[in-house]
Amino acid sequence: MIEPIDKYFPELTPQQRQRFEALRDLYAEWNAKINVISRKDFDQLYVRHVLHSLAIAKVCPFAPGARVLDVGCGGGFPSVPLAILFPEARFTAVDSIRKKITVVEGVARALELENLTPRCARAETLAERYDYVVSRAVTEMPAFVGWIWDKIERGKQGALPNGILYLKGGDLTEELARTRMKWQRFAISEFFDEEFFDTKQVVYTAR
Repeated sequence: MIEPIDKYFPELTPQQRQRFEALRDLYAEWNAKINVISRKDFDQLYVRHVLHSLAIAKVCPFAPGARVLDVGCGGGFPSVPLAILFPEARFTAVDSIRKKITVVEGVARALELENLTPRCARAETLAERYDYVVSRAVTEMPAFVGWIWDKIERGKQGALPNGILYLKGGDLTEELARTRMKWQRFAISEFFDEEFFDTKQVVYTAR
């Protein structure tokens, strides 16, 4: 069931493998109550949601103790897969829609993910600071940067200096240019060979 994860992350511990395997039934159960993953996408859960989230891990593995904020987490992507993969990093998953956070709370509780804290809040209202901010196509980058830039602490708590790691597809040239910041783009197709990733990227900027 988790072949796509095993294929690219062969060093999983038994606990990590067990948690990844549990995701399908957990999200099936929650999705029946609160629709956070489209019906047509659900059969592709491990590629389109779990593996897509883990593209961030290929770009920037997090150090133990790294504080990572997932903004607009929806049903828990990318924060839930990343929290499974990096049990010694600390994740905060925020979304302003209560029912979505209810799903993340239920999944985190069932998996006993003690390193993941779900919060129903708008990112710009958070008082805490973080090492990295991750997200998956929540809004256009200029608005996103405005929400979270002052929440990121300088330093290096992973393979790259602290900053933003954002999952997005399509042509981002004009959108990124409007931020007047320096971005690096990583084609996910360089890490994963499934066709779904052909136009997908991780975009990164350092604080």
